[in-house]
Amino acid sequence: MLYPIHVHKEEHSAYGASFPDFPGCFAAADELQDLPKAAQEAVEAHFFGDSSSIPAPTTPESWSWHDDYKDGFWMMVDIDLSKVNNKAIRLNISLPESLVHRIDAVAKAQHLSRSAFLAKTAEREMANA
Repeated sequence: MLYPIHVHKEEHSAYGASFPDFPGCFAAADELQDLPKAAQEAVEAHFFGDSSSIPAPTTPESWSWHDDYKDGFWMMVDIDLSKVNNKAIRLNISLPESLVHRIDAVAKAQHLSRSAFLAKTAEREMANA
């Protein structure tokens, strides 16, 4: 989804970007072409562990009156919300009963729910893939 970022650059500094739609979220990159990737990473970090809904994008024109956005310029960056949205989705899976009992025992020992344990294990396996 395309979100506006306000970009500024001071002499002898990196490009800095702020997200009017995500107050408190900032990104920076030494090269302008690296700013979209930095923006994606910043949004992922900003919303990490947050289950609240992500605001819909606005337009740069929506913010043109605001004093924080007088200098610099606007860019639209494509933020992959599938990497950001932490909304839980209920799914139905089938597993062998003995495996479910072993999962539950390990999850309990780690003070996790079955869902949290399975999510944590899946994340670890995908990171190692």
